[in-house]
Amino acid sequence: MPNAVPLLDFSREYRVHREEILAALELVADSQKFILGPEVDRFEAAAAEALQAKYAIGCASGTDALWLALAAAGVGPGDEVITTPFSFFASTSAILRAGATPVFADIDPVTFNLSAAAAEAAITPGTRAVLPVHLYGQPVDWDHLQQVADRHKLLLVEDAAQAWGARWKDTPAGALGISAAFSFYPTKNLAAMGDAGLVSTNDPAVADRARALRTHGMRKRYFHDEVGWNARLDSFQAAVLNVRLKYVNEGNAERAQIAENYLHLFQQADLIGTVTLPETLSHAHSAWHQYVIRAPRRDDLRAHLTNHQIGTEIYYPLPIHLQPALEYLGYKHGSLPHTEQAAHEVLALPIFPGLRLEEQELVVQRIAEFYR
Repeated sequence: MPNAVPLLDFSREYRVHREEILAALELVADSQKFILGPEVDRFEAAAAEALQAKYAIGCASGTDALWLALAAAGVGPGDEVITTPFSFFASTSAILRAGATPVFADIDPVTFNLSAAAAEAAITPGTRAVLPVHLYGQPVDWDHLQQVADRHKLLLVEDAAQAWGARWKDTPAGALGISAAFSFYPTKNLAAMGDAGLVSTNDPAVADRARALRTHGMRKRYFHDEVGWNARLDSFQAAVLNVRLKYVNEGNAERAQIAENYLHLFQQADLIGTVTLPETLSHAHSAWHQYVIRAPRRDDLRAHLTNHQIGTEIYYPLPIHLQPALEYLGYKHGSLPHTEQAAHEVLALPIFPGLRLEEQELVVQRIAEFYR
């Protein structure tokens, strides 16, 4: 039995593919084509195929991808975008960067994803789009959200930063909305070795504008159709992603097995009901980016696990609508109760390719000790 379990240890997966990754990086160095080179073209084509999307546009980060996905779809100044307050801050800052106003709606307490009913209740005459987040790798309830969008003629832009490999029914996350954004931050299921992101879409006009916006608004060199930004994907990151894309499905299958192991271990420890385990909607296939439980006395439990060298994290301790930077929007404590309750209860446990069963057993054993 191990005596410690890290929250994340991607070195285990890296060691398996180390030589292939280094060889890919060496090819880029020898080619001297570092920005939007052949490796980027290769990755965009392979990514589009994997996502069942017509177009994939690589960019410099997941945050850039969110801005590009919104702006290329036509979201801009004067528009309101409904989104979740329970996500990483970039989900909201990208709306602001596009010149629009974020409007927060509460989450579904079971999935932690944006509630379609709450989103519909937040619609105003200024609403242009909804930005749902496939949080922790589980797709949002797309059928109900699509019905809301259809009734009110709204755009749906996916924040799929945590959801590479997730599906709603038979459609991959990233091919559901007018556009979608992915992050390849090093902790993601499909990970670069630095910042990188991607926009996917089935709309040729959205793809064309995203490509222009990522290069300062240029379609023709030194001719700027509009003000864009430098959001280009470099070839080193694309080379790493081309290698890792070949193995990401294996990693996701391993994550699903780890989630299944946790279920059995919590059942065996008679902890169901003491802690609340993640639930997956019947039409959703989760990528299991995170394994997040609800836990009473969460902070005390986390301190206990830390003392026993068990890695954990809180995603997220302060909801976006209560962040000091957004105080001017006027949200107060109590505005979105399901979100605020979740922020006090959620705890992410170790889940990554290479996590061993005996390590999971130790995690659950330490949790059981705390509640006995």
